[in-house]
Amino acid sequence: MTSSMPDEILPATTASPASPASADGQIPLEQPPKLKGRQRLLQNLQRMSSSPTLTRRGRSASTGYRRDHKASLSCVSLSSAAYSPCLGNGSASQLYGGLHPGPPTPGSIGPLEEVDDNNARIRLVETESSNVSRSVPVPLEFRPNSPGTGTPVEEIAEEDATASAATSEIQPILPDHNPSRKIDFWGDMPRELQVQILRYLTPRQVVRCSVVSKRWHEMCFDGQLWSRLDASEYYSKIPSDVLIKLVISGGPFMRDLNLRGCIQLSNKWSTHGERMSDACRNLVNLSLNDSVIDKPSVHHFLTRNPRLEYLNISGLKSVTNSAMKSISQSCPQLSCLDVSWCINVTAHGLVCVAKSCNQLGDLRASGIRGFDDDSVARALFEQNALERLIMSRTDLTDETLKVLMHGAEPTIDVLTDRPIVPPRRLKHLDLHRCAEITDRGLKSLAFNVPDLESLQISQCPELTDASVIDVVRTTPRLSHLELEDLESLTNNALVELAKSPAAECLEHLNISYCENLGDPGMLQVMKHCPRLRSVEMDNTRVSDLTLMEASFRVRKRGYGEKLPEIGLRLVIFDCTNVTWAGVKEVLSSNAYIPRARKAAFKPVVTVAPAGSDTESVATTPCMTPTSATPSPASVYPSEIIYLKSFYGWQPTVEEHTKRVLRGDLNAASRLDRKWADYMMATEEAGATGAGARRRRRRAREAERLYNADGDDEDSYGVGGVTAIGGRRRRAQSGGCTVM
Repeated sequence: MTSSMPDEILPATTASPASPASADGQIPLEQPPKLKGRQRLLQNLQRMSSSPTLTRRGRSASTGYRRDHKASLSCVSLSSAAYSPCLGNGSASQLYGGLHPGPPTPGSIGPLEEVDDNNARIRLVETESSNVSRSVPVPLEFRPNSPGTGTPVEEIAEEDATASAATSEIQPILPDHNPSRKIDFWGDMPRELQVQILRYLTPRQVVRCSVVSKRWHEMCFDGQLWSRLDASEYYSKIPSDVLIKLVISGGPFMRDLNLRGCIQLSNKWSTHGERMSDACRNLVNLSLNDSVIDKPSVHHFLTRNPRLEYLNISGLKSVTNSAMKSISQSCPQLSCLDVSWCINVTAHGLVCVAKSCNQLGDLRASGIRGFDDDSVARALFEQNALERLIMSRTDLTDETLKVLMHGAEPTIDVLTDRPIVPPRRLKHLDLHRCAEITDRGLKSLAFNVPDLESLQISQCPELTDASVIDVVRTTPRLSHLELEDLESLTNNALVELAKSPAAECLEHLNISYCENLGDPGMLQVMKHCPRLRSVEMDNTRVSDLTLMEASFRVRKRGYGEKLPEIGLRLVIFDCTNVTWAGVKEVLSSNAYIPRARKAAFKPVVTVAPAGSDTESVATTPCMTPTSATPSPASVYPSEIIYLKSFYGWQPTVEEHTKRVLRGDLNAASRLDRKWADYMMATEEAGATGAGARRRRRRAREAERLYNADGDDEDSYGVGGVTAIGGRRRRAQSGGCTVM
């Protein structure tokens, strides 16, 4: 052990007697040499250094190599069967008496041969400046081929030799992707995405999907899907058990619950009512109208949902004044309350609601009794938050209405003789069929409701022109006015309506069964109300003049390339002064295109001179140089009139309207002419003494056809003749067509 190590390993010329070599000078792997002496001692030292007992003793880490270029024992201990020899330089062969146990590697100096036993000590063969790779090879278990595949030692050694010397971190190689593995698209999707996809289905489709599997059943009854449950669309097709399960599944997620008409729950409220109300504690909108529910269940829903903003319990017999008390105590954020036709609720129960719910802006109390007491009116006046008030078919009196508008004891202005009170915020007021309302009570609305948009005072027999005129003059935003069955109303009210600021905003007018109203008032309304969309005037004295004026005003709304739309609806049932000629005027106006518009789209035929080889060519009218785009192929009225007339004429009117709406104006005109011929033939055959009337009508029709190409800005008819009688217009040729 004290002898000095030689400077280099000299190749041996002969094999050791103790270790017979093969013919090429290498020792076979299957017959390891039997070591003796010094080699046996070094082998024992290698086994001892590889023992984990050295680690437990706290032995310091090896430094690799010493300054005298001699290897340490720790380096010898790292050599194992799973790894290549330390440093991959073949120095481990010195531990076996100069014989390498394996085949030579590309990184080694050459084939290792037998070395003299006396010099079999550990020494550094290569220096630091050599290009031999010193990286640790990848273990076999992390290589692409599994250990059991039998990778040859030569291939492993070749891969280790080609590894990069700069690689400092070894990444394990993942196994190849198995193409035979099936992808479960729906199963691998997150639960949140699955629920979001199911939101696009209707409730009926979601319930049907719940029978696919147990997992789908749990997912379809997830509370996140039922934050809004509107059973009014399928209330007659869903069983009570499924409906109860949906309500309970929604639970704290549910915000909107509509059980309108769900009478199948009538026998379930006593057993499941408390459970359903206990699950739904975060409701914002609740609708129970037209259903059968017991009183305790209503109480549970009201007391356990303090966030309620919209509540519809109209028509429920189980709702009483005690329910109104529960609302006032548990629902301070209520903004809309509908208790119409609750026969067990009186105005006295609404007082506590009006006092406690400061945000109440919509109160619907049709059919409620007890409004002859002004206590509710005082509470609503003090809050001044109402925007919609519906008190139709109640016992409302003039005194209650005045308290609602002016308060109990208002201060009177000495100059205007009007009470000095803040204006009301009302936008919609419904007082129809309040028989006790008179002009004295309705006049209290004047100058106090400047934001009023809708007023319904139909079937109030005591109202006259005086109160109606005062209201329409002081409501500049009025767009819907219901004056049905006011027998004392005259044309003066309509004339004042046409002069008032509300004429520019008026869209809907109902004067049905007002038998004193006729053309003098309606003609002014048609002229000065350009935004009219609906007029109901059945059982009045209006005549064909009103229909002609309406047709002319609708034609003024223009023409375009798009298909027509319904712009005005007229209802003229049982109007004795309206004849089929007036109905025909409306139909003709719907399919009428002015001649100036037709000329822009009518092709012009140019005739070639005689003897020339050119043929006649159809061209469009001459365009000015400034026109950039060609004219469209067709033009239609922008808006038309939809007419509801006598039931015997209505089928023809409906068919004519369908043809116009689909753009077939020629077919509509043919139907119009044939219907006119039929009506004239019917009158000639069955009417007695109708000769003069027939001659006048035929003369008027002939004159209309003669002047059809005259003026498109006529006042009444489609032609150039007014209903009262107008001047004759010259026919125009349309200009020269030959260039």
